[in-house]
Formats: sequence, C-alpha cells, structure tokens
Amino acid sequence: MTDTTVYTPDHYRIFEYREGKWFLKVGKLFYSKLPFVVDLNDFELLYGITRQQIAIELFRINGGKAGYYLANLRRKKFYYCGTEPAGVKGKILDLGIGREDPIS
Repeated sequence: MTDTTVYTPDHYRIFEYREGKWFLKVGKLFYSKLPFVVDLNDFELLYGITRQQIAIELFRINGGKAGYYLANLRRKKFYYCGTEPAGVKGKILDLGIGREDPIS
C-alpha cells in the first residue's frame, strides 16, 4: 500500500467524482495563524465561490470523468488528477507545492 497522505495549503481542496456525484475529501487543519476559528468549508465566504460553481468548473475540465480533482479556490483554477489518489499528490508536486521526500 502506498502513502497517499497529501498536504495542501488551505485554499486547495480535493474532490472525487464517482457515481454521478461530487465528494469533498475532508482534511485536517494542522496550523493556522488566525486568532479565531473559521469554517474552512464556507467557500463562498472565504473565496467567493459556491459549491455549485465549483462542481460546474470541475465538470468542465474532463466532462465529469470519474476520478480525483484538485481545486485552487483562491485563484479559481481546477485540475484533473486521474483515477488514483496518488495522482493528487503528483499534481500538487507538479504545481511546486511540497517535496517528494519532506525530510530532504
């Protein structure tokens, strides 16, 4: 089994499309500089985009092909990552976020 743990900045979200439905992959916040609690899933408040708009943009990328998608909600950029969770990790690295080996 491969490690598919993915660390992303707070404005990136991972979605999966299967059986005609979109699923948000819920993550955990491990660091925040804010002195108050914010609902990180209130996309409209934080990024000015609704869940419906996100679904439309993700669907446009690949015609609703099953698999994993990555959304940069701050810049309104959307990416198809393939049918395996590891594709998300690869796309994150392609975008210059993180390193293959965090120790190096």
